Amino acid sequence: MTSAPSDPAPNPHATAAEVDAALADTKLAQVLYHDWEAETYDEKWSISYDERCIDYARGRFDAVADDAPLPYGRALELGCGTGFFLLNLMQSGVASSGSVTDLSPGMVKVALRNAENLGLDVDGRVADAETIPYEDDTFDLVVGHAVLHHIPDVEQALREVLRVLKPGGRFVFAGEPSTIGDFYARWLSRGTWALTTTVTRWKPLQGWRRPQAELDESSRAAALEAVVDIHTFDPRELARLARSAGAVEVATATEEFTAAMLGWPVRTFEAAVPQDKLGWGWARFAFGGWKRLTWLDENVMRKVVPPQFFYNVVVSGHKA
Repeated sequence: MTSAPSDPAPNPHATAAEVDAALADTKLAQVLYHDWEAETYDEKWSISYDERCIDYARGRFDAVADDAPLPYGRALELGCGTGFFLLNLMQSGVASSGSVTDLSPGMVKVALRNAENLGLDVDGRVADAETIPYEDDTFDLVVGHAVLHHIPDVEQALREVLRVLKPGGRFVFAGEPSTIGDFYARWLSRGTWALTTTVTRWKPLQGWRRPQAELDESSRAAALEAVVDIHTFDPRELARLARSAGAVEVATATEEFTAAMLGWPVRTFEAAVPQDKLGWGWARFAFGGWKRLTWLDENVMRKVVPPQFFYNVVVSGHKA
């Protein structure tokens, strides 16, 4: 598990001055925010590398690529974060070896550490998605999860993806927020945060309140999050961007409607209270509720709700 020796070191403790500068510089904000979150990101988003998340990642992939002949040889994850998508896809048999890239040195470090712990053949680079540091025709597959909405020039990034793909190679990007879904998810999150942090000021519930310093740090992170989340997507517009970049056989899918309406308040509540207050019973409720509502979305709501109302967009295409 290797990274380029010239890659910059992580900066997990941004100063107030750096945060202020990042408010006007989205790429600096990407680095600071994701370096800040890297070591706790898996815990924050309940990410694991076991059957639960292997099945989740494979489900997102199969939503648009269930016809793929597996395994692909070498795969790249763009904007890898902690490696959630690629590493779980590799464990499910989607690819034999991989590379991870992210603008955040902290995320690349954690992704490579996760890959090493799993015994997977993965290398990594700190890289801008708009200028991917690999040669033409290098990869059989490029994947990403919740990354395109962070990239200033999405079409340029997709051109780069097609450049580094081998002829006939495929890309799959999942977890992109729809415009309508992002609207209701943000309001649900803001309402849950405001309610939780207000109610836990009440003396009988103060044991459920995180220390104020931690809440303040979460608020500073949230200020950067508002800068790093640049885009939302209509599924049809995202498909158009992919075709404009040169992709062929473009397909999209959407997922999570009622599941998102549970998931976002749950995640926000978890961020607002001490972790030791949430035991196995809570985890069972959160994951079980999400699974039941996902079944409802896939089997009922998909038949009556327009695709653009679902929270997540998945897009796939090929290099000609």
